[in-house]
Amino acid sequence: MAPVWEAHDEVLDRTVAVKLLTPEHTADPEAFARASNEARYAARIAHPNVAGVYDFGTTRRGRQGAAYLVMELVQGPLLSDYLRQGPLHPGFAVRVCAEVAAGLAAAHAQGIVHRDIKPANVILTPTGAKILDFGIAARVGAVDHPPDGLVLGTPAYIAPERLDGSVVGPEADMYALGVLFYLTLTGLIPWNESTDDGLLRAHLDKPPHPLPLIEALPPEAADTCHACLDKDPARRPTAMAAALILAASVDAQVYLPPLPVLDPPPGAGGP
Repeated sequence: MAPVWEAHDEVLDRTVAVKLLTPEHTADPEAFARASNEARYAARIAHPNVAGVYDFGTTRRGRQGAAYLVMELVQGPLLSDYLRQGPLHPGFAVRVCAEVAAGLAAAHAQGIVHRDIKPANVILTPTGAKILDFGIAARVGAVDHPPDGLVLGTPAYIAPERLDGSVVGPEADMYALGVLFYLTLTGLIPWNESTDDGLLRAHLDKPPHPLPLIEALPPEAADTCHACLDKDPARRPTAMAAALILAASVDAQVYLPPLPVLDPPPGAGGP
């Protein structure tokens, strides 16, 4: 659908990655909208744990238009490829998920929900994990999907409230992070389901399996994983809280967006 090329930006003299849609997919309104969506949302986020997006446009190739997306070139394996070797060392798993949570905190601070956090959308670089592919991202408060419409995302990572047609909220990303965290620690997802329909029913009705005892896993990290998987969105931690707890539990550092400055309440006076 969209091969990615290493390229050279002649204007700014830097190496970049260029995602190039085929002419057929450029002509497909849904595929074009996803590429445009990825550019529009990812470009708003400047964070070391989110792959940067620099430009989006269309060009002519053989009398047919082709859309392109210019991105930061990131080197390293996808988390999904890395996990084929088995679960991560607990300390490494906690660090990776702390970095993903930090990237999500930056997205949520901009009012953006990724909606497709999964190992194939996380790349492990020498400087840390980076979130990829904002193709189905949406603004907080938007309608998640039309009535009886298709729920966008990967079945194993879809939060239960998304299946009930709720509005888009950052809590859905935290549920997906909980599934990803569980997978990095155990090599499994938290339910014994082998079909998409079974997974979707499990999100609604079946509690996740508790994490097995992992000696090197800090208790507060295990608690954070369980909290992210809570079926009640209000009981899940925010991305900023999860990033802070996970990073502190393994003595790691993450970059977090500044907290918003709130206006004082009416009538409040200074010292």
